[in-house]
Amino acid sequence: MAMCILVFLTLLILPSSHSSSDELYIDKSAKIPQSDLDLLEFPLNLEYFEAEFFLYGALGYGLDKAAPKLTGGGPTPLGAKKANLDPFTRDVVLQFAFQEVGHLRAIKNTVKGFPRPLLNLSSETFAKTLDKAFGKPLNPPFDPYSSSLNYLIASYLIPYVGLTGYVGANEKLENPVSRRLVAGLLGVESGQDAVIRALLYEKATQKVPPYGITVAEFTNKISSLRNELGHTGLKDEGLIVPNSDGAEGKIAGNVLAGDQDSVAYARTPEEILRIVYGSADEGVPGGFYPKGGDGRIARSHLKSA
Repeated sequence: MAMCILVFLTLLILPSSHSSSDELYIDKSAKIPQSDLDLLEFPLNLEYFEAEFFLYGALGYGLDKAAPKLTGGGPTPLGAKKANLDPFTRDVVLQFAFQEVGHLRAIKNTVKGFPRPLLNLSSETFAKTLDKAFGKPLNPPFDPYSSSLNYLIASYLIPYVGLTGYVGANEKLENPVSRRLVAGLLGVESGQDAVIRALLYEKATQKVPPYGITVAEFTNKISSLRNELGHTGLKDEGLIVPNSDGAEGKIAGNVLAGDQDSVAYARTPEEILRIVYGSADEGVPGGFYPKGGDGRIARSHLKSA
């Protein structure tokens, strides 16, 4: 039954047609205000991250080979490599990878965008993030590329942050073209997050070798870290929560995260930068973005740092 649900969720996030992004999103006569352009441009930082991580994980190479025109000549990611994935997980990750290529193209067909920023996707960066989440060094250091389970745990870091950003941006957008694009991106990002969480939830009580720590505890620690770094309270939840924090305050299982009404949480660009930099400060780059993000919003904070 669980596998049937996972396959169903995977099918939901597949595109129903192969229409071009121009047909889906672009009204060439529409005038998009600068505030919208800034909010549409900012997610490229996360979309580059996701595209590279998923492409390398499934194929062993990234955008430089898969879609070189979308990189804008930006630097090749550091430390990314092919993951040791079982056939089913690799198939799902590869679907995610190609979806992220489409996301980059859709955004860049709407706004000018910017070149791929420098990304550090090395095992060491993920290990430092997990050490911070647990408040101590894991031994051996966590390696996202070593197994399907580790890779899924590492993937738990990615789409959810992006989808909360799209939720946060949606209410601020003025132009219908902008809102249509964000709604479309949010739909697929939410689907990716749901698949990742469902795959991990099926193994929630399984211990991750060699740490003797359950999958659920890994997700809870990661979510707590993101809440801490974001500095805006509870906007992140792991796979198992106290019954009082579950849907309608009646269940501990938490395959999808949401507020007291099961509505998705929202984050601002500043919150996202604090999280992905790992610094809790939108003006201090680091972590997965050694030189910081790009775009007007991200650069404005770097200039004032």
